[in-house]
Amino acid sequence: MRVLVVEDDAGIAGGLAASLRQAGYAVDVCGTLATAWASLCVEPFDAMLLDLGLPDGDGLGLLARLRGLAQRSAGGTSMPHPDLPVLIMTARDGVNDCITGLDGGADDYIVKPFDANELLARLRAMLRRAAGRSKPVIEHGHLVLDPATRSVELGGQPVSLGGREFALLLTLLQARPQVLSKARLESALYGFGEALESNAIEVHVHHLRRKLGESLIKTVRGVGYFIPRDDAAPPAPART
Repeated sequence: MRVLVVEDDAGIAGGLAASLRQAGYAVDVCGTLATAWASLCVEPFDAMLLDLGLPDGDGLGLLARLRGLAQRSAGGTSMPHPDLPVLIMTARDGVNDCITGLDGGADDYIVKPFDANELLARLRAMLRRAAGRSKPVIEHGHLVLDPATRSVELGGQPVSLGGREFALLLTLLQARPQVLSKARLESALYGFGEALESNAIEVHVHHLRRKLGESLIKTVRGVGYFIPRDDAAPPAPART
């Protein structure tokens, strides 16, 4: 999952980026409204953490611009996506400030200073709502993934996954049964400037199939990868 952090304080932005990366997110940081909008226009993000007091204006203006795209982009796939989940993070702690932010299109609002674990929990909840889920875990046949604990079980048995393997599995499960291109998966797993081998996605898919079963992730040659609907999920592995 890829998150855009819009924050001009380098210390706060750096701490946030470190916490998010440790939690398994790919992160990009922008310090102005202009660079944030430019990023939204060229890269797909799963969520945005938005400060309000920025050097070139108020973050509410960026939010209004994003939400204002809804009618013009209805049914389309162009970027930026008007329904992108947005969490406002600001020092404005008045009740009216919170109301203004939420009524302006934000999905959540948190006041600085905040605990990083609370922000991560709010982000998970926001992404869960955006995906149309109410349960905190994702189930697919005998596979259970918990985004909060970053744990995976298959047939009741824990499965150890690397950070990018977990992120890839989460991305595919949340999109199922949609086919995601290699470029889309790369953008979900890697931020700007991160080292990326040309066959990185293929390697991660190979590892997931080896650990979770060859039939879990399907390949559409020349298009991308997908996980089928729950009714097509593989059976539980045999106990040994």
